[in-house]
Amino acid sequence: MKNIDWANLTFGYVPTDYNVRCYYRNGKWGEVEVCSTDQISMSIAATCLHYGQEAFEGLKAYRCPDGKIRVFRMDENAARLQSTSRGIMMPEVSTALFEEMVAKVVRLNQEYVPTYESGATLYIRPLLLGVSAQVGVHPSRDYVFLIFVTPVGPYFKGGFSSNPYVIIRDYDRAAPLGTGIYKVGGNYAASLKANHIAHEKGYASEFYLDSKEKKYMDECGAANFFGIKNNTYVTPKSSSILPSITNKSLMQLAEDLGMTVERRQIPEEELATFEEAGACGTAAVISPISYIDDLDNGKRYNYGEKPGPWSKKLYDTLTGIQYGLIEDKHGWTTVVVE
Repeated sequence: MKNIDWANLTFGYVPTDYNVRCYYRNGKWGEVEVCSTDQISMSIAATCLHYGQEAFEGLKAYRCPDGKIRVFRMDENAARLQSTSRGIMMPEVSTALFEEMVAKVVRLNQEYVPTYESGATLYIRPLLLGVSAQVGVHPSRDYVFLIFVTPVGPYFKGGFSSNPYVIIRDYDRAAPLGTGIYKVGGNYAASLKANHIAHEKGYASEFYLDSKEKKYMDECGAANFFGIKNNTYVTPKSSSILPSITNKSLMQLAEDLGMTVERRQIPEEELATFEEAGACGTAAVISPISYIDDLDNGKRYNYGEKPGPWSKKLYDTLTGIQYGLIEDKHGWTTVVVE
């Protein structure tokens, strides 16, 4: 184990010893390479730099009380990266290659996997880049797929605690038929301004309405939204929302716990009917929402200063599975270090 203050880690970048890379040239993927530098050498005319032909994923490795290191649902991350690749014309990374590289990079850097007691995790960042030197607008010929890891603390400083959100109407993170369903950097660049405004106003994050009609709930910052009422877990259905693996898992767990699950459009006025609400994603798992402000209309939708009982139950169940404390009935975790 590295001499790191695990308990006080932020959600930031800490260099580790190794990353793994694989190059796509002449229409096929090559051998997996292990690198000890965190620098990339590429042409100033690389496609990813000019036309945004890049995609990434995010998942975690967990040091568990039984001494094993587990990774959560990496096959789902592989499938989502494949979907993104199809959407922006990049070669797909097979699930087998993706999983091989994830397991390899975690094993190589296992001394950086934080202790269970710290509540920190090892964040895994797969990245796919078009690197051909060209100035014409067309797909790259050559690509690099790499994965690096970094130990991280909680995404929000308070960890599992409630945070306020604000509806922002003046900005959209993605168009209905655009790249919202793909995990590409451009979506996050498009969210930076609204996120900055939300932070300046004292909120944890911004909340987007659908970009077409501004009537329905879309994403909240870089996370999916869910609301809970009448023993029902409700989450938006939209053609511009990134399909969250965490949200998919929570929907399954909600059903396991006897809840009804609804994935549909959620009009803004329905926010007033929810007993609990939250944002969910790999980084934060669940970020319970204390309230959502609609400053344009002078409305506040309150959900309480403390996480609600269902949010707490879902959070405990999901993290329990990730840490090997609860039976993994769905086969979501993979032990990469015994």
